[in-house]
Amino acid sequence: MTDLKIGDTAPDFTVPTDGNGEIALSYLKGQKIVLYFYPKDDTPGCTTQSCSFNENLSAFNALNTQIIGISKCSVSKHDKFKAKYNLKFPLASDEHSDVCERYGTWKEKNMYGKKFMGIERSTFLIDEDGEIAQIWRKVKVPGHVEAVRDAAEGKTKAA
Repeated sequence: MTDLKIGDTAPDFTVPTDGNGEIALSYLKGQKIVLYFYPKDDTPGCTTQSCSFNENLSAFNALNTQIIGISKCSVSKHDKFKAKYNLKFPLASDEHSDVCERYGTWKEKNMYGKKFMGIERSTFLIDEDGEIAQIWRKVKVPGHVEAVRDAAEGKTKAA
């Protein structure tokens, strides 16, 4: 597991995305990036979070900020999820958890006394130079997208 900190260079990656494309972090240098890790497509919290980012997309675009959602779901699941909710930003597939492990979001979780490995809902704001500007761990969905937007605008710091 990686313990990334604000100011660290964001680990580069190239992964498949919805629509049979791929995305590499290094290709996006020169703009801010919101990289949010979420557990699973089409679940209540993940749907709310993704739709909230989608609803705020024009505000992020105005801030020269690209949004990328990433989970272990397959590209075909991402395609269905995007179509169902008309999401307008890339969803990246990290089926083997490589990116999740580099960002320290692949964690042991505990639900109803049962332990399992899963994605800890986390968000990273990466600046134009590829450095981590803000980190949010154990994200609670309500109000999160607004906090990320404010940080991208330079109004606040992550808690």
